[in-house]
Amino acid sequence: MSNQPEAPEKGKDFVRQIIDKDLETGKYGDRVQTRFPPEPNGYLHIGHAKSICLNFGIAEDYNGRCNLRFDDTNPVKEDTEYVDSIKEDVHWLGFDWKENEFFASDYFERFYAVAELFIRAGKAYVDDLSAEEIREYRGTLKEPGKNSPYRDRTPEENLELFRKMRDGDFGDGERVLRAKIDMAAPNVVLRDPTLYRIKHADHHRTGDAWCIYPMYDFAHCLSDYFEGITHSICTLEFENNRPLYDWVLDALIECIGSGACGDDTTAVTGGGATPQERPYQYEFARLNISGTVLSKRKLIQLVQEGHVDGWDDPRMPTISGFRRRGYTPESIRDFCDRIGVAKADSMVDFALLEHCVRQDLNERAPRYLGVLHPVKLIIENYPEDQEDVFEMPLHPEDESVGTRKVPFCRELYIERADFMEDAPKKFFRMSVGREVRLRFAYYVTCTGFEKDAEGNITEIRATYDPATKGGWSDDGRKVKGTMHWVSARHAAKAEVRLYDRLFTEENPGNPGGDKTFLDCINPDSKEVRTECWVEPALADMQPGTHFQFERTGYFIADAKDHKPGDKLVFNRTATLRDSWAKIAKKG
Repeated sequence: MSNQPEAPEKGKDFVRQIIDKDLETGKYGDRVQTRFPPEPNGYLHIGHAKSICLNFGIAEDYNGRCNLRFDDTNPVKEDTEYVDSIKEDVHWLGFDWKENEFFASDYFERFYAVAELFIRAGKAYVDDLSAEEIREYRGTLKEPGKNSPYRDRTPEENLELFRKMRDGDFGDGERVLRAKIDMAAPNVVLRDPTLYRIKHADHHRTGDAWCIYPMYDFAHCLSDYFEGITHSICTLEFENNRPLYDWVLDALIECIGSGACGDDTTAVTGGGATPQERPYQYEFARLNISGTVLSKRKLIQLVQEGHVDGWDDPRMPTISGFRRRGYTPESIRDFCDRIGVAKADSMVDFALLEHCVRQDLNERAPRYLGVLHPVKLIIENYPEDQEDVFEMPLHPEDESVGTRKVPFCRELYIERADFMEDAPKKFFRMSVGREVRLRFAYYVTCTGFEKDAEGNITEIRATYDPATKGGWSDDGRKVKGTMHWVSARHAAKAEVRLYDRLFTEENPGNPGGDKTFLDCINPDSKEVRTECWVEPALADMQPGTHFQFERTGYFIADAKDHKPGDKLVFNRTATLRDSWAKIAKKG
């Protein structure tokens, strides 16, 4: 009988509906216990953030508990580096598991005890077939499988062989332990799945103490049971494996109930949940975002083959990548709240995630001036020995953020795109004979410019009106264009990294034709500008500080390479233009 919901009530996702019903019926008393169970074989990505927010969010909503459990049953791919990065990411998102940190490897002895229990009960057997032969015997979706010739070994034979497996008497792949279920089961997962395999490899926590390791589907449900999890929430790709999750727990409960454990029940279960409180699995749609890939295999390939600059490359959809790019935990949690929890897969527009970070940073990010593609502007009638200092607000809509002082002199840097030699009528920035406003400074009028031999503009000349100090005039004349600037004499030099989408396709994971996701990599996803000039206040900015370059976008001082007073490195988080707002308005 399915434990899945029919349809969600309006205003509440289907998982919380299930929990409400369980609380009403007293299924677990008043307990609500979830878990976030990452495998420590890579860095977490934005899809994991959805699961983190769901599992920890439910625990918060119901005054429950959420365990952080590392499903570390594959020693070949796991590392403490990944464990540490996962902890950092979960904490950064704003969640705390407190004392509830666990590892599947904590239960290796108990997993083994359950396996022996299943062998004695005739529910598992040691198979000598090779991996290829097991696949051949399994059958297809249309044809049933056939029994292994080793399926009818006696419990005594199986127990002896399994113990030899543990003792290291066999090589990798020589034997496996399989559940004895039904080789004709319509669900292929139930056709005597493997429970244990031999791997002579050191484990990141247990070293060489073990040479047999439990399969994920065997260890995961037992870990839930040992820890007293009430609601085991996972993504839809595990829906087909739910019957196996149920079979393992039902088989264990049957063995406990029959007294097969003897006096060793606690040694098997660890004193965890009672049979009446066994957990159930519920699946929700995984996160799919346009213009990126969230396959761990593909992300590992991007890193190992050098297509990106590591797991925390700001173009990567990893949580550490988003953090380094300047996304805030609040923006990612807001994004996860907006997309909700559903049963059907769908594609979420990346623009929504950008919208969330823009909204958050618009409220909190202080404003500064920076010129990323500079050209010099010389104000000919401004005295060479004169300087002004303008007090500018750090946030135009929040006076409490304060102000900063910005120096001004005869020679400035402006954006090269803010000048046009032959400007059209609707170009409201600088052109010969046109008056514009320098933000918070003066009105200036362009009088001419210089070019080099290649035709590039190297210098722009202008005059200023001293009566417009502060960037305003009392005589009623209108100036349509406003430009940002920095003082050439006082500016600090900076490196600015402009990041764009890593892929050119909306669905790079399945681009069609003969293309692979690597063929979809955007060659212009990272632009590094080393000749940028910023107002002097940014010279002392600390790594990890968010801010906005006025008229340009949101940025962050790079967490690794930025050195205050020495080397200034800023990463662009997002441009100011919000495409999602336009999409939502049209919708």
